[in-house]
Amino acid sequence: YQENLFMALPHAIASGKWYTSAGDGRMAHGARDDMAAAIAAGLADASSESETYTLTGPQAYTTAEIAALVSEVTGKPLDVVQVSDEALTEGVKAAGVPEDFARIIVSFDANTRSGRIAMVTDAVETLSGRKSKTLKQFLEANKAALAG
Repeated sequence: YQENLFMALPHAIASGKWYTSAGDGRMAHGARDDMAAAIAAGLADASSESETYTLTGPQAYTTAEIAALVSEVTGKPLDVVQVSDEALTEGVKAAGVPEDFARIIVSFDANTRSGRIAMVTDAVETLSGRKSKTLKQFLEANKAALAG
């Protein structure tokens, strides 16, 4: 979800550094309300056919590309600092996150880095009948919450 960026971006923007182990992997963040509209439309569909959909955002970005968008929207520089999974886990734990949850958080970066979640589909638009919010639209709408 685009909203998951609230976990990392406010602190990263404040410090000017976004620590990640995602490398050049890509992720297509989608807006929760777009996903909800697609799910609701799928459930309301009277079709007797069974289908599986993969819901994604409209474009996959690297962490560096997201950081560039964040800088453009907020006017604040944001440098991406690539670290190992282990270093990221230790940093997340040092911020007060329990170890088990820290490992889950870091697994998102590991899966992004490996390309496991780089896919982009049009399922949200197909099901809901509306265009998905872009990441830039999300950032612009949430600029104050992200940048403080």
